Amino acid sequence: MCVCVSVFANLIFCRLERERDEKREEIEVSGIDDVVLILNSDYENAYFVTGVFTSAIYAEDCIFEDPTIRFQGKELYSRNLKLLVPFFDCPSIGLQKLEKGINSKANFVLATWNLRTYLKLPWRPLICIDGSTIYELDDEFKIVRHAESWNVSALEAIGQIFTPRFGRPND
Repeated sequence: MCVCVSVFANLIFCRLERERDEKREEIEVSGIDDVVLILNSDYENAYFVTGVFTSAIYAEDCIFEDPTIRFQGKELYSRNLKLLVPFFDCPSIGLQKLEKGINSKANFVLATWNLRTYLKLPWRPLICIDGSTIYELDDEFKIVRHAESWNVSALEAIGQIFTPRFGRPND
């Protein structure tokens, strides 16, 4: 009986998640202001620590990069986020500033943020990173490049993973 209820609950949850994702794919963007509004909403929903983001504003072959990795494709980005989320304990990502801009190459949006989370590892490391993300847009206002920079080096960020912090997450 318990197994049946669990299977049924999972089926409903998966269906609701799929419907929500389909709605996020139907969004029409007509300018940079729309992109700013959508990104602001994604940050309010803590997309990086929940894995839920508006993929419709990203080009299929968008380039994602941070100081530790670089890859291409919004589906891969979505999959990577979903793999990370279960490791977060008491996560938060705070948006400090979100502003639009233009340079000689393209329109862009610049987000400044801070990330803080414990990891669900036996030594309970605390990850603290202040950073920024440049979202470069194409002529159709799709994000073609998502490039993060951090206040710590890649080596320092990786070092945080191996720094023990025992105790409760609220410490």
